[in-house]
Amino acid sequence: MADLSVKVAGVSFNNPLIAASGTFGFGREYGEFYPLSKLGGISCKGITLKRRDGNPPPRIAETPSGILNAVGLQNPGVDVFIKEDLPWLREQGTVVIANIAGNTVEEYCMMAEKLSETDTDMIELNISCPNVKSGGVQFGTSCESVGNITKEVRAHCKKPLIVKLSPNVTDIASIAQAAEAEGADAVSMINTLTGMKIDINTRRPIIHNNTGGLSGAAVFPVAVRMVWQVSNAIKIPIIGMGGITTWEDAVEMLIAGATALQIGTVLFSDPYAPIKIAEGVNKFLDDNNISSVTELTGTVRPW
Repeated sequence: MADLSVKVAGVSFNNPLIAASGTFGFGREYGEFYPLSKLGGISCKGITLKRRDGNPPPRIAETPSGILNAVGLQNPGVDVFIKEDLPWLREQGTVVIANIAGNTVEEYCMMAEKLSETDTDMIELNISCPNVKSGGVQFGTSCESVGNITKEVRAHCKKPLIVKLSPNVTDIASIAQAAEAEGADAVSMINTLTGMKIDINTRRPIIHNNTGGLSGAAVFPVAVRMVWQVSNAIKIPIIGMGGITTWEDAVEMLIAGATALQIGTVLFSDPYAPIKIAEGVNKFLDDNNISSVTELTGTVRPW
């Protein structure tokens, strides 16, 4: 069997398949299907400084080959996560990534400080959140704001820091460079694309929030393109995500430039997807006499 282990920012994963934030909760439900040690890691549901109940329903809508969601970061808050969820996660034999979100730089920094004193393996910075001090503009939509929040959180974070990039920008390579320049150890990409679905009978948006984040197979080609662009612009590792559904998708994303992968929306239709994808990647490597999955990363040959 080929070697499926990868290393991201000094953290070792037994395989490159990580459950994506927002699709896996804190892992308890999926732990009833299989040992979570079969995963490379878990990026936990996005947590905020205080408890959040999320947006009012309806907040999920199906779309062709995808899902629109505006759940609104429903979570128990960072202190409850540290006290109740993290101890259980640490017993599962997999890498634990805490995903943090906030509305001010100060909130992010406070969470980074709290989590730095725990045995969380990595911290993932969700910057697709509205900055209330800048009129609600998302942190992740300009080089300046991405650089600023990365720099501030880096100063309070003792753990390897992943910056999760929004695709809703004009030049994602420059955004990634800003994160790298201010201390990011890795980037994860892409977060959801902003979308909308309207009920033609009521003429109202299906989602109460009006718009939501589009994920699933429909966004995969966009994600591959962006991973490829960013891989040519930065030196830090990329955790690729966005519509990965099959082992072929996983191989393609690795070839585009990803070192590890996050699997999300497909989990709703097939909880075993990461296991099947890991097995498929392993067979592909064996069939092609490739000894390690790391040999695939960034091997695309553009015309």
